[in-house]
Amino acid sequence: MFDMFVLFCLCWCCQIGVFGAETNEIQTVSVMEGDSVNLKTNVTELHEDDEIAWKYGAEKSLLVKISDEKKISSTYDGPNGRFRDRVKVDPQTLSLTITNITTQHAGLYEQQIRGARLSSKTFNVSVYPHLPVPVISSNSSQCSSSSSSSSSSQQNCSLLCSVVNVGHVTLSWYKGNSLLSSISVSDLSISLSLPLEVEYQEKNSYSCVINNPIRNQTTHLNITQLCYTCSGVFGETVSVMEGGSVTLKTDVTEIHEDDDMVWTFGTENSVSVYASLPVPVITRDCSSSSSSSSQQNCSLVCSVVNVGHVTLSWYKGNSLLSSISVSDLSISLSLPLEVEYQEKNSYSCVINNPIRNQTTHLEISEHCSNQNQHLDINQVFHACAGMGVLILKLILWADLGLLLWIRLNNSHQCI
Repeated sequence: MFDMFVLFCLCWCCQIGVFGAETNEIQTVSVMEGDSVNLKTNVTELHEDDEIAWKYGAEKSLLVKISDEKKISSTYDGPNGRFRDRVKVDPQTLSLTITNITTQHAGLYEQQIRGARLSSKTFNVSVYPHLPVPVISSNSSQCSSSSSSSSSSQQNCSLLCSVVNVGHVTLSWYKGNSLLSSISVSDLSISLSLPLEVEYQEKNSYSCVINNPIRNQTTHLNITQLCYTCSGVFGETVSVMEGGSVTLKTDVTEIHEDDDMVWTFGTENSVSVYASLPVPVITRDCSSSSSSSSQQNCSLVCSVVNVGHVTLSWYKGNSLLSSISVSDLSISLSLPLEVEYQEKNSYSCVINNPIRNQTTHLEISEHCSNQNQHLDINQVFHACAGMGVLILKLILWADLGLLLWIRLNNSHQCI
């Protein structure tokens, strides 16, 4: 009977917290850069012996200490003084406010209560920079000499939605409320471009949207302003690879006595020069090997470095899976892909500009393997056994040499 009573007491202690301690809870908070964030607590009163501390980061740097019945005894500027003149505490609720917050203030904030009871509460604060307004522009290559004669260029208008210096965002094209295409990046300070083709006489509404988990910016497409037929453009666009030669032809067949012909640079005629394309490199994404999906799927990354005005794409057979376009110069691009280990389809990664492309075909058996890369136990055993034999031989030779030395020494003593 006494044992049952002890068991009941232990269970009751586990329910209310061991020796009055409450378990820690983590709350996620997202805020835009420049705003203020308020970290609220459940504390309603502070007893005489209670002490509350607000701490920041993995090192638990002290920001605020509260004691003596809700009177703030001291505040701190935090690591490298980054919290100077930004920390405020409500004397009634004891909640912590960070004003004019920046990305340097993102991380873990913990409130600790010590005294009659022990408890703590943790906030994971994410800070997102302000979003730029997406810029929609007409793709100038739509009226090049190579495309103006094609049937598709007479019916479709090529557009590009772009943003610069962004991170942790998604850029998307919408037709009404329907998502057409999107691209997401987690890098900081990268430039993104997302292409779209519409018909000249299109009556639907299109919009380009950039968003992070708490905000978005939208630009609506004005088709009549950006899309026009190539017949209305005077001049000609010529594209050529860097290092190549370009010939600008005229329609002149003869020059009369009083005629005068002049070539000028910087007029409506345009020559676009594109850098040589690198070969895309496909590698295994080891950072995702610990995830649950990695047991069935193989995570890959296709990468290129120092490129500009290109599109990087993944294809499954002839079907486009995903792509990313950039207009900046000398930028590095990476595009992820997940396939099954036993996948039988053909995949390829393609980088292209308006006149050239480079393709790398995926060898799944070469990059993907769900077997642990450990040494075979037999190989380890044989290696250890060989080493043991070598050591044994050395010991025997040492013993033999010692024995010979003793005999020689004894023989000299006898003489």
